[in-house]
Order: sequence, then C-alpha cells, then structure tokens
Amino acid sequence: MSESFEIPETPEMPEAPETETPTTGEITSDDKLWALLAYIFAPFVSIIIFLMEDKKNRPFLKKHNMQALVLGVINLVLTIVLSATLILACVPLLVWIYLLYLGIQAYQGKDVDVPLITDLLKNQGWI
Repeated sequence: MSESFEIPETPEMPEAPETETPTTGEITSDDKLWALLAYIFAPFVSIIIFLMEDKKNRPFLKKHNMQALVLGVINLVLTIVLSATLILACVPLLVWIYLLYLGIQAYQGKDVDVPLITDLLKNQGWI
C-alpha cells in the first residue's frame, strides 16, 4: 500500500519591477548620518555635501541638505545681527536647537518639512 502524494506546485508570482522614485528612494544609514551632520553643522557640512558627487543626488539627503543649508544661513545671519544684546543672542541658540531636533528626526529616517522653507525650496525646484 504505497501511495504517493504529489505536492502541487505553487505558481510563481511575477516580481514587481524595482523602481526608485525621486522622493522615496532607498534611505541608507550613511544618508541618515550625513543628514544629521548637515543639520548640526549647518551650513558648513551642507556645502561639503554639495561637493560630493555621490551624496548630492540622493533624494533623502538632498532634501535635508537643502533645508539645513537655508536654516544654517538664516542662523548665521541671525547670529551676526542679533549678537549685540545678550537677550537677542539667545535667538540663534534656539534656532540651533531646532536644527538639532531636525537632525535627530532625519537620523531616524523621518521626512520632516520645515514650515515656509520646504515650500519655498519645492517651488524653486531645488528639492
């Protein structure tokens, strides 16, 4: 009484083509680290990233890098202009704390939008 059972073959599912859209590309840990550094040391690291050919075209890093550059320049101007008084000199410190918060969010892989600045950058076609 030897009966043989045949295991039915499962049909193979066609694989979806792997396409990388400009806004949802693969986010590597390297991208996250560079985004964090761009926010913490803005605008200086942002300029360095623009000079690195392999980094400046990564969608996740490009968006965070542009935001960090604009916020870094604003913070630099605020530092120069508002450093005349002790109370107003705290404003650039608060902006830097916000940059640090954005850097932590970017390091966690989150896509953050900075009010007004992200819209400005999108309208100009920079991100």
